[in-house]
Amino acid sequence: MRGNPAKALDYLSRGAHLITTPGLRRFIVVPLLANVVVFILTTIALVNLFSDVLSMLMGWLPGWLEFLAWVLWAIFALALLVFYGYSFNLITNLIAAPFYGFLAEKIETKLTGIPLPEETWAQLIPRTLGRELVKLWYFFTRGLLVLLVVIISWFIPGLNLIVLAITTLWAAWCMSVQYVDYPADNHQTPFPELRKKLGAAPLTSYSFGGLVMLGSMIPIVNIFVMPIAVAGATVYWVEEMREENDVGRLRSDVR
Repeated sequence: MRGNPAKALDYLSRGAHLITTPGLRRFIVVPLLANVVVFILTTIALVNLFSDVLSMLMGWLPGWLEFLAWVLWAIFALALLVFYGYSFNLITNLIAAPFYGFLAEKIETKLTGIPLPEETWAQLIPRTLGRELVKLWYFFTRGLLVLLVVIISWFIPGLNLIVLAITTLWAAWCMSVQYVDYPADNHQTPFPELRKKLGAAPLTSYSFGGLVMLGSMIPIVNIFVMPIAVAGATVYWVEEMREENDVGRLRSDVR
C-alpha cells in the first residue's frame, strides 16, 4: 500500500504550528466559539435526557439493583465519547465550513506564496455549505452500506472479529475526506476526484483521519483538533495532491 503513516503525524504537527500564525486567529476563534457552544448545549441536553430516562428505569427496578445506575452511567459516558468522535465533527463543521475554507486558503497561500483568487463571504458561504451537504450525503449513504456489512459480519462466526476494524477504517476515511476537502474545494476539485487522490496514498490518508478521529473522541480536546486538522490537511494537499504546475514553492520557515 502506498503512503506513510509518519507523514500524517508530520502534517498534523505542522498544522498545529501553522494555526499560531498571526492573522489567522479570526478564522479559528469564531469556529472554536461555535464549537464550544454546540459542545456545551449537546452535552447538557444528552446528560439531562439520559438522567430522566435512567430515573424512570430505576423506578421500575427493585432497590437491590440500584448499583446498575453506576454501570449505566459508565456505559453512557463511553457512548458519549463515541458519539463525539463520529458525529461531533460533522455537526460543527457544517457551522464552521466557511471559516475553515478561508483558513485553508490563507494557510495554502503561506505555504506556497501563491494567493488564491479572492472570494467574498457571499460567494464562499453557499459554496462551502453546499459542499458540506455533498459530504454529508456521501457519509450517510456509504455509512449505511458499512453498517449493513457490519451487521452481516456480526452474525457470521469468525467475521465478527473484523467489525471493529471496518468501523474504525470507515471513520478514519471520513475524517480524512472531511478535512482535506477544504483546500480541495478552494480549487473547485470535484468531490469524486478528491476521494481518488486520497485513495492514491491510503496509508497516509487513513493514518491522518485516524489521528484526527482519536483527538475528536476526547471532550474539550476535540474543539481544538478541528483547526489543526484543517491546517494539517492543507499541508497534505499542497505537498501531495495539487497539480505539479500549481504547487509553488514551500517556504522553508513553515517546514
